[in-house]
Parts: sequence; C-alpha cells; structure tokens
Amino acid sequence: MLVPLSWLKDYVDINVSPDVLEEKLFSCGFEVEEKYEVGKDISKVVVGLVQTCEPIEGTHLHVCNVDTGVNGVVQICCGADNVRAGKKFPVALVGATVYATAKDHKTVEGVMTINAGKLRGYDSFGMLCSGTELGVSEDMYPGAGYNGLLELPDDCTVGADIKPILGLDDWIFDVSITANRPDCQSIFGLAREVAAILELPLKEPALDYHESGEKIDFNITVDAPEICPRYIGHYVSNVKIAPSPQWMRRRLALVGCSAISNMVDITNYVLKELGQPMHAFDFAYLEGNAINVRCAGDGEKIVTLDEKEFTLNHENLVICDGKKPVALAGIMGGLNSEILDTTAAVMFEAATFACDNIRKSSRSLGQVSDSSARFSKGVDEYSTVMAMKRALHLVEELGCGSISSTHFDINSGNSVEPKELTVSVEKVNSVLGIKVPDADIVRILKNLNFDPILNGDALTIRIPAYRTDMESYQDVAEEVIREYGYDHITPTFIPTAQVTSGGNNLRQKSELKVKNALCAAGVYEGIHYSFFSPSDLDLLRLPEDAPERHAIKLMNPINIDLSLMRTTLAPQMIAAIARNQKRGILSGRIYELGNRFIAKDLPLTDYPDERETICIGIFGENEDFFTLKGIVDVVADALDISFRYEASTKSFLHPYRTAAVLCDGEEVGYLGQILYEIQDETDMRVPAYIAEIDLKALSKYYGKKRTFTPLPKFPEQKRDLCFVMDKKITCAQIEDSVKASCEYITSIELFDIYEGEQLGLDKKSMAFSLVFTPKDEELTDAVIDSFVAKILDDLGAKYGVTLRA
Repeated sequence: MLVPLSWLKDYVDINVSPDVLEEKLFSCGFEVEEKYEVGKDISKVVVGLVQTCEPIEGTHLHVCNVDTGVNGVVQICCGADNVRAGKKFPVALVGATVYATAKDHKTVEGVMTINAGKLRGYDSFGMLCSGTELGVSEDMYPGAGYNGLLELPDDCTVGADIKPILGLDDWIFDVSITANRPDCQSIFGLAREVAAILELPLKEPALDYHESGEKIDFNITVDAPEICPRYIGHYVSNVKIAPSPQWMRRRLALVGCSAISNMVDITNYVLKELGQPMHAFDFAYLEGNAINVRCAGDGEKIVTLDEKEFTLNHENLVICDGKKPVALAGIMGGLNSEILDTTAAVMFEAATFACDNIRKSSRSLGQVSDSSARFSKGVDEYSTVMAMKRALHLVEELGCGSISSTHFDINSGNSVEPKELTVSVEKVNSVLGIKVPDADIVRILKNLNFDPILNGDALTIRIPAYRTDMESYQDVAEEVIREYGYDHITPTFIPTAQVTSGGNNLRQKSELKVKNALCAAGVYEGIHYSFFSPSDLDLLRLPEDAPERHAIKLMNPINIDLSLMRTTLAPQMIAAIARNQKRGILSGRIYELGNRFIAKDLPLTDYPDERETICIGIFGENEDFFTLKGIVDVVADALDISFRYEASTKSFLHPYRTAAVLCDGEEVGYLGQILYEIQDETDMRVPAYIAEIDLKALSKYYGKKRTFTPLPKFPEQKRDLCFVMDKKITCAQIEDSVKASCEYITSIELFDIYEGEQLGLDKKSMAFSLVFTPKDEELTDAVIDSFVAKILDDLGAKYGVTLRA
C-alpha cells in the first residue's frame, strides 16, 4: 500500500525523519517494502527567470539568458514553443539529473545527466524543463501536462530548489499490511498506528455535512444479509460533474490512481483515505426507484465498467435496481450506471460484504479490482459508516452536489460502538514471557485508543469497532509487545522444558543416509506437491480398481490439477523428466523423498496412512534398466540390507523391463522403463526409467547394527563360471542357489549374458564371478573344486543348469 508522508501529516503532526518513521513502523509490525522520495531522480533543478529570449534564425530554437539566482545568468538554447522572456521555468543546471523523454516528449525512457553543449553554434549551459522531464503529471501540478515547458508562478523565488515547489520532496512509503490488520488498509488507518507509535494526537478527517431536506421516493432492500450485513445509500442531487481540485488529484496520483471526475474521484479518495470501497450510481439509470442486494441467478449476465461481460451464478452477489443488476458487489460497478458528464444525480453506496464471498467471486470470475482486494481482506462496519459521512462532506466541500435527506442504512444488527474485553494482566505477561510494567501497558493501550482501565490484575479495554482482530488476552499481549518493543523479550526456558541433546531422530538419520548415498551416486533431489490430478492416474493407464485410484479428494482444491492427495510419486516424477527434456536437458538423475497418502476408507473415517516413499527417475541415452537397478541397490547399501528382484508388470512400465523389489521376501517397491507410449505422449526424446521404494516398509531396518568381520588370514580365491540354463530362469534364482550351496562365498557378480543358436532357442548363458573367502584355514584348489562341484550339482538338480564348455 502506497502511503505519502504529506497525506499522513494531515492526521498526525509527524516530528521525525522518514528514516526514523520507517524504523518505527518496522518495530511495531508494519513492513516497509520500499521508501523513496517522489523526486528521487531529480537533482540540481532550480527556478529560473528568462531575461532575454531571441530566436535562432531558420530554426524553432531560441537562445535565452536565464537568471538562476546564486548560480548566475546562464545561456540556454530551448526549442519549446512557450518559452518567452519574463517568465519563470524549471532550469536543470549542468550536472543536473532529470528524466529523458521519447520523441513524443511524454514517455520517460530513463534518467539523464545534463551536460554543457552546443546547438546550431550557440553554447548551452543547462536545460529548461517540461513537467515530464521532472516526473510530474498534470494531476500533480497544474500545467505539467502541457507539451512544452512547465511554467511556474511569478511569486516563485529565482534560484529556489524546484522540489518543494512541485512537491517532489514528499516521501512515499510502500507498506505491507498483514492479513490480520484490515483496519490499516488505508492512509487514516496507518495514521492511527503512527500516532500511537510517536505518542502524538490523532486528527480525524472532517465528516460534517448539511442536508438540503430534499426527499425522494426510493427504497433499498437486502435479500442476503449474511453476505451483506450493512448497506448504506445516500442520494445527492444537483450534481455538477467537473475536474477535481488540484489537491485531490495530486494525492490520488501519488497513490497510483488517475483522476477522472469529481464524483468518481471522491469514491477513490475515500477508498485510499479510509479503506472503504464506495460506488456512485448515476441515478438516472436506476430503474424502479429501488436498489436490491441479492444473489445472482444462474446464467444472469452483467457488463462491468471495464466493458467485460460476465455470466454469473447463485454464489455471486449483485447490486440490482428494480429491474437489472447494476454492480458486481464488492468488485466493480456496472457499465449501465456509470457516472457520465451528463450525470445530474447520484446514489452513493457504502457497504460491508463477507470477505470470503467477494474473494471467491473475484477469483472465479477472474475480475480483480482495488475494491475486491480490500473486501477480500475484510472491511469493518465502522469504516463503512465513516466513509459515507466523509464522502458527503467532500461533496459539500467541492461544491459538486446537494446532499438530500434521502438516506438508507440497512443493518443486520451489528453495532459500531466499542465492545468491552476484560483480561488478566498476569496472563498477558505469561504470553510474553516477561513482566511489562502496568504503567506501560496502560500507556500503550491508551495510545491505541483502547481506553484501558486497570483494577488489580483485571485489565478492561474498550475495543473500537474497526479492530475486528481483537478477541482475547493473546491479542492484547501482541498489541502491548509490538509497541513496548520486541527487544525487551529475553530468551528463557518454558517452565516445563527440559534440556535435551537434540539432533536428528532415527528416522531422520536413516533418511539422511539414503539421501547422501543417492547424491554420491549423482542423483539430485527434487520436491513436488503432495497433490496430483485424476488425469495423472489416467496417464499411468491404471485400471479402475487399482489401489492408486483410491485417492483422497480435496474439498476445496486450487484447481483440478491439484485435487487429489497422491497415492504414488510416479506421475510427478514422469512429469519432471518430461519437463527437463522439453527444456533441452537430455540426461539426468532425480529422486524425491515424500509421502503417499493411503486412505483406509473413502470417504475418510480416520487419518490416512502417510507412507514415506522414495521415487527415483533417470533418463538419457547412457541410462538403462541396470543402471537404475544399481541406484536402487545404493538405497539398500545405505540401510545395510539387500534387495532381490523378480520380474513383474506395471501398467505404465515396459512389460519386459519391469521388476518388483523385495526385501526379506516382502515386496517394497518396483523399478522399470517407462512405457514407450507414455514417453511419446509426454514428448520425451530419450529413454526414461523410474523406481519407487516404500521406505516405511523398510523402517524396521533403520539403525541396523553392522557386524564386524575381520580380514581373512588366508588369501581369497576367485572362480569365473558360465552356466547354461532355460531363458525363464532368473539371475536371482541362480545367485540364491549358489549362496545356499557354499557358505564360503562372499561375493557373486553377474558379468555376462549370452543367447545364440549354438545354445538352443530356449537357452541362455550367464557368467558369474565367485569369491571364496576362507575362515580358519586356507582354501586349496581341491577344496574350491569340491565347492564348485556341489554348486553345479545343486543347480543341475534344481534348475537343470549345466556348465558351459
């Protein structure tokens, strides 16, 4: 929110510098995102008096002698059509900085430094300036919009700095207002806080006005009081549409709002000043002598002031006359009742709307405005009442209409009077962990307009109607400490706290070991949302009865793509791989450690089972099924366990390149190549592989203690054996049988697979390297040969395996 310092000073006689004020605002919970001087880029520009002005023959230029005060008389060449002797203009001296403009002399293209130069052979030591070159618009200073020099009043002192004259010495604070303080979404709301911080009196804006006594036949009704608890309307006649006065136009310009006409500007001014969105209806276009606040009918249409047409539903609140919608409540007025140059009478509107309804309507319709932004955060009824009075006062002050006695205030029963709250000082201090002196508590709350009364431990305050955030002693504690100073808080232990050694728990340590091992293997961590789309499950070609489709639906999802709690991490990993390939990254390794949400029943009757799961995705021309298997083994090694792999199928994986991952006979995951059809649908350019491991199922192995085995006293023996077998026999079956046949085998590794006609159509060979580790005595060749013979006998008997010649 943009806050001009000059506007704040209307309500508080601020006696500190902008820098100190910024620090004060920070200290009490208001983040100043930016603070800048209005003329921050303008320097060394003074008031100059043109003494002589002679045309340069054959050009549009003039050579002028300009009195710049203490800087003396300088010669300047100027091409503006309104330069003439005896007039005063802004002069940028040599070394000054001003804004550079485009050829149209209206568009700013950056900041430039003025240097001495020559034009048509004449020396020029400076520049006479236009409003655009000083960053000033017509709204900020009269005459600044002219496409020529900015003419200054005759009473300006020659040589005076131009900034105070044009208001460029003003400061703008861009303040971030937190969601719990909607009462500060205005200049006056923030002024209340500034007055409290600086302990200075607060001056309220003028609210008085006089009614003409005129009454008209009109009626206002509210059919949805739960959405519109307060609606105020007031009729103004004899309207004279004209430009707003300079002071109002300037203030609106400083907060980023363009001046339109006096009636429209009044509503915008009140919005910025008091935080209350208002609307002025052209009374001539209100049919049926009535306003009705109701929910729209399904399919009902309205065209708003920005000429956009919207189709409404029963959840959208509309303001209607006797026949049609004339405004989208809390968002924008209708085009069919806008203020025109011919407007002769208006009906002012100030209302309070339910913030959730306005927020949902604004989001669903895709229509955002200053009004919807305010109502979405909350507008209190105190501001609604005050804003109407302020608007009517401004009508009278500007002399742009007659205020009638036709006034409506539809109230669902809420009061704008302060409400009492009694809290315990001891509880307030217990929240803060320190003892704030009673005198300071009373002083702070008095400055914040809470009218505190302290009676022993009982503190009674009167909460103004605009402070809708104050409900309990915790809120009182917050108000006290932000004014007293957070630097007064000293760190202490909670009374029931105990000193612990801290550090990670067993689960965290085990998962960190897995992460570190994967990073060492060149796999990078990715993080995705815990939600996915029904279309993600369709992409995986999952059957309707698949467990993954038993997903929890969100009641109020952001959109359909984030409407289900994920039951598998695969869709988002596939999407991440595809996204990388679309961006030209054609190789990579990614893992994600996150939760899957498994519901026991739908709809939910209990909390879902949140299962820690790790998903690994690799892609690239140099990656294959076996490199992924090696990475999955890295996970097993990190936990000091081993995996077995069996052929399996998944609807989204290659039918012959998919395996189930087992640990001690329990299936804990899968791995495989992503189906070619899915790769094509997601525009992948290189092969991709994916694995998913259920870490919760492996949690029983967390903290497994390693057993120390001393190095053998005798040398290990190695044998390479090549077996011939049926194609259906797996590597795991061979490895299990070999290990069972000989207890001295400490390592068995597959290093070759061969299929060929000489072996037979249904045969293949697999070559293994076996390591025999002795225990208490040396293993001789004869002993090793006996082990090999037993291995061959067992393999032959179990699987019909023979030794390849």
